[in-house]
Amino acid sequence: MNDMTHASKLADRKANKVRKRESRKREIAQSAIDALKLYGYARTTLRDIAAQSDMSLGSLHYYFEDKDELLIYCVRQYKSDFVKAVATSVDGISNPRDIKTAFCIALAKTIVEEAELHRLWYDIRNQAMFDETFVPAISEIEDQLIEMMTPLTADRREKELLYIRFDGAFRYLLQHHLAGRPRSLSEMTSFFENVAAWKDY
Repeated sequence: MNDMTHASKLADRKANKVRKRESRKREIAQSAIDALKLYGYARTTLRDIAAQSDMSLGSLHYYFEDKDELLIYCVRQYKSDFVKAVATSVDGISNPRDIKTAFCIALAKTIVEEAELHRLWYDIRNQAMFDETFVPAISEIEDQLIEMMTPLTADRREKELLYIRFDGAFRYLLQHHLAGRPRSLSEMTSFFENVAAWKDY
């Protein structure tokens, strides 16, 4: 076996090990999200997450140093999936009005389907005001959410303004939904469409 072949095999093994580790981390993150959705950030412990993942606390520490590291990983994963889902909702649509409608429908649907996950996001974002550990991840995610506005406008300033407006409306509708006072899908879509109205900014 020549040196190049040996080096290539070592590189393949290392890459495979990294892929397996990342796959396992994603599995753990999903279990952690299930626990966090139920109990929230403050009340969820690593023991809760270990139990939800059917693994020992020691094994959990092999993948994540502490609860904060795991939580940041979870939120990054969930928000990345959320941004991709919203982007997919407008794929292949060229008419600006139809893009806006599809975008707003996607936001409304995710309140109905993933309310607990969104509650976790606001929980962690609030926590970042007290714990600087979360600040870099929150800033990174918010930048992704601002860029999520791209189907509605290419201007960076307008994206930021739209994000602020959508975020306020989203949190308001989410809070009502979680409190047992949900709006219908069509009502929420209309609410978001009013937020996105160009004449307002």
